[in-house]
Amino acid sequence: MQYVSTRGSAPALGFEDVTLAGLASDGGLYLPERWPSFSAEDIRALSGLSYVETAVRVMAPFVAGSLSEEELRELCTAAYGRFSHDAVTPLVQLDHRHWLLELFHGPTLAFKDVALQLLGQLFERFLSRREDHLTIVGATSGDTGSAAIDAVAGRAKIDIFMLHPEGRVSDVQRRQMTTVLAPNVYNIAIDGSFDDAQALVKAMFNDAAFARRFNLSAVNSINWARLMAQVVYYFYAAVRLGAPERAIAFSVPTGNFGDVFAGYVAAQMGLPVAKLMVATNVNDILHRALAEGDYSQGQVVATATPSMDIQVSSNFERLLFDAGGRDGKALAEQMKGFEASKAMRLTNAQRDGASKLFTSARVDADGMTMAMRWAYDAAGQVIDPHSAIGLAAARTVDLDPSVPVVTLATAHPAKFPTAVERATGTRPALPSRVGDLFAREEAYAKLPGTFDAVTAYVAERATPRA
Repeated sequence: MQYVSTRGSAPALGFEDVTLAGLASDGGLYLPERWPSFSAEDIRALSGLSYVETAVRVMAPFVAGSLSEEELRELCTAAYGRFSHDAVTPLVQLDHRHWLLELFHGPTLAFKDVALQLLGQLFERFLSRREDHLTIVGATSGDTGSAAIDAVAGRAKIDIFMLHPEGRVSDVQRRQMTTVLAPNVYNIAIDGSFDDAQALVKAMFNDAAFARRFNLSAVNSINWARLMAQVVYYFYAAVRLGAPERAIAFSVPTGNFGDVFAGYVAAQMGLPVAKLMVATNVNDILHRALAEGDYSQGQVVATATPSMDIQVSSNFERLLFDAGGRDGKALAEQMKGFEASKAMRLTNAQRDGASKLFTSARVDADGMTMAMRWAYDAAGQVIDPHSAIGLAAARTVDLDPSVPVVTLATAHPAKFPTAVERATGTRPALPSRVGDLFAREEAYAKLPGTFDAVTAYVAERATPRA
C-alpha cells in the first residue's frame, strides 16, 4: 500500500515511512492511494471475532508491505491487552434505537487510547529496524496528550514534547500528562488556545531544517496510522448491530475531525454507514462548513467540552481532498488561501461529496446538559460532556426509525466530574487504576505561545538525528 499527500507534491510513501513521518513534506496529510474494498461477505465474516482479530482484518490492507499479518496481530494483542474491558470498545444500549460505543476503557480513559496504544507499538517496531531516533511533537486539547505520553513513555529511541493550552484542559487531563515523569517525556503549557498549539506544531514540521535535524514525527490525528486504528471500531460496532444486512448511523463529538473521518474511511471500504453526524459545540466551524460551505475560523470559546474547543480541524483537509476529486494541486492552493485569510468556501464538488454521508449539528451548553440528564434518567448511564454533545446531536438525526444510531462515547465521565455532577447530581469517581492521580507529582514547563520559545525548548532537550 502506497500513500499520497493531500497537497499533491510530496513523494508517495509506504506505511512504515508514513507512520514515522506524520505530516507530508509539502504540508499535506497522507491518505492511501486507493481505498481497500470489503465485500458483504468480508464484513459478515467479522461476526463473532474478538476486537484484536477484527483489527487485524480491517487494518491488514493498510499495512501491506510493512507488516505481516502475524506482526500486526502481535502488536494489536500488546496494544489492546491494557484495556479494562474484554470487548475493548463495548456497546451499551440506551433505548430501542440509541446506543453508546464506549471508547474509554484504555489506560488514560479516552478514545485516543484505541489508536495511540497501537501507534506506540508501531513506532517501537519500526525504529527497531533503523538507527533513527524520533522526536514526537504534538498539541492536545485534552486527551491526545495523555494517551500519547502513556503510549511512548520510557520507550527507546523516542522523545515526546506535548503542548497544551494552559488553563484550558481539565485537571484530570492535565495531571494525566504532567505526572508521567519518564525521562523521554516533556510537557509544555503554552499561553494560548489549542489552535495556537496546533499551529506551532505544524510550523515545526514545515521548518524543513528543524524537522530534519530532530527527525520530527506526529501523534496527532494528522498521523495516518492513528486514524487507521480508529476505523476498526466502526466495523466492530456495526457488525454487532447487524451489518452488512443493515446500515448503521454514527454520531461523533467532533473537534479535529479525525474520529469522524475514520467512519468515512470505513464507509469507503464498504461498511454500510447510513449517516455520519458531525456533532460540534459552539465552536462550530465544521457545522458551518458542512451546512453552508463556510469554513471560516472564529475565536475559540472555552466550554465544558475542552477537547472540542477548536476552530481549525486538521483532518477536514482529508475529506476536502477525497470528496472533492483528489486534486492535490488545487487543494494546496485552497489551503494556502485559508492559511492566509482564515476563511474559505467549499467548492461545489466538496460540498456534494461530503453531503452524501455527512450531516451536522451544533449543540450548546443547555443541549449538552439535557443530553447528560436524559442518559442518566432514561437509561441509568453517566456520560461525559463530549459524549453528551454527540448524543444530543444523535437524537436529532433524520433517518428511518429502524436505523440504529451509535454515539461514540469518547471519554470516561470522571475526567469531567464537575460538569457531570452539575447535570446529573452524581459525581463520577476515577477508576481505581488511576485513583491516585491527584497524589502524584507534576512537572511541566510554561512557555509563551511563540515559535522561537517552543523550538528553543525542544532543541535544548531533543536528541538530534544521527
